[in-house]
Amino acid sequence: MSQLVSTLNGLIWSNALIILCLGAGIYFSLSTRFLQIRHIKEMVKLLFGGSSSEQGVSSFQAFALSVSGRVGTGNIAGVATAIAMGGPGALFWMWAIAFLGAGSAYVESVLAQIYKIEQDGEYRGGPAYYIEKGLGVKWYGVTFAVATIIAMGFFLPGVQSNSIASGVENAFGINPFITGIVIIIFLGMIIFGGVKRISKAAEIIVPFMAAGYILIALIIIVLNITKLPDVIALVFKSAFSFEPAFAGIVGMAISWGVKRGIYSNEAAQGTGPQAAAAAEVDHPAQQGLVQAFSVYIDTLFVCSATGFMILITGMYNVYDKAGGFIVNNLDNVEIGPAYTQKAVESVFPAFGSQFVAIALLFFAFTTLMAYYYIAETNVAYLIQKSGNKKLLINALRFALLGSTFYGTIKTAELAWGLGDIGVGLMAWLNVIAILLLRKPAFKALKDYEEQIKSGKDLKFDPIKLGIKNADFWIKDKKSKEVR
Repeated sequence: MSQLVSTLNGLIWSNALIILCLGAGIYFSLSTRFLQIRHIKEMVKLLFGGSSSEQGVSSFQAFALSVSGRVGTGNIAGVATAIAMGGPGALFWMWAIAFLGAGSAYVESVLAQIYKIEQDGEYRGGPAYYIEKGLGVKWYGVTFAVATIIAMGFFLPGVQSNSIASGVENAFGINPFITGIVIIIFLGMIIFGGVKRISKAAEIIVPFMAAGYILIALIIIVLNITKLPDVIALVFKSAFSFEPAFAGIVGMAISWGVKRGIYSNEAAQGTGPQAAAAAEVDHPAQQGLVQAFSVYIDTLFVCSATGFMILITGMYNVYDKAGGFIVNNLDNVEIGPAYTQKAVESVFPAFGSQFVAIALLFFAFTTLMAYYYIAETNVAYLIQKSGNKKLLINALRFALLGSTFYGTIKTAELAWGLGDIGVGLMAWLNVIAILLLRKPAFKALKDYEEQIKSGKDLKFDPIKLGIKNADFWIKDKKSKEVR
């Protein structure tokens, strides 16, 4: 099984996917004139504006739901793994894919809003929907939906729950079996409540968990502030082969930095659009900008916090691809959350390990909530006209709880391997789709910027922009005209 997973990962995560993701990010950033810089002020303003409705959630709730999916075990265990396998330079490549990925996140999220539908009293949308309605290729949309259900419902939950169980066992000595039972009880209470309960829980938990984690990281950095210039220099030098010790693994730095960056911030992976489509907004570009900002929260804030804690305290190893170690600061310490735990313990020995375990619990738990919502959205896409919808949705809920529990007791290597397959498959399908369907997203941005500049009330008219099959917005425009 492990060999099969490793072989599939080698095929899916070839250099071609890395080039595709980086290339798409560069193209979207150039085409939108680096909206991720130009519209930062607008992103923050939109984040706290708007309200929810019976059909949709507020922009902030959609943002929180999206961030809950992005901020997970990848921010703690994933960053540690990237540094261990690619050296300090991997952190730079995580930053690079986040900056470029913000452009991709805008495009996929705007497309989700443009082509969303109202289904069973809720807004639904995402790659499967915009592939079918925007590209007119039904089988492609079905393929993405099936791949996403498999990834979100079966492959990826195990990564999150495995990291929770590992962190809790290291910190508190609690058996993973018991941890698994507790996780699925609380997760079940939330996911059986539907999108409203999921988004409400995310709205409360996400700001609290991210702020607390970043605060501890800042304290550790300040207490080691004299080392910070050298750490920053090391990150940049090792990313470009200017640091002799890491010159031989620059390719690994790029590969692991991009892979873990995509896994963590999920830009262009196709997960964020599901939450983006659920938002109640006046113009699709609004939620696109909000979702672009969520990439910054994930990588430039939370992942950087982890990376700097690990590097500034020296609590890491770097593996040599030829065998052995380039850096060996920790004896008999497994790659993963233990690096971060050791980093925090070096400054706060009384509670460092416990703090990271609790942070990991919150990060990974909220990600599990988001995984369920994403999987549910794609089940809803496949069974829009089925009379057995409730039965199938409940079957998904129990399947996800089962895979979550199983993840707590299987090996970390297998859990991450399956997770990487799921992420890679979705990324291949979604990046190609948004590159083909880019024009409506660009038109929406131009239209939004013109309306903001003119000071008029915002409205979105897909017919005027020459965008076809944006049925929700056409219906919404007509209803407003009647009123």
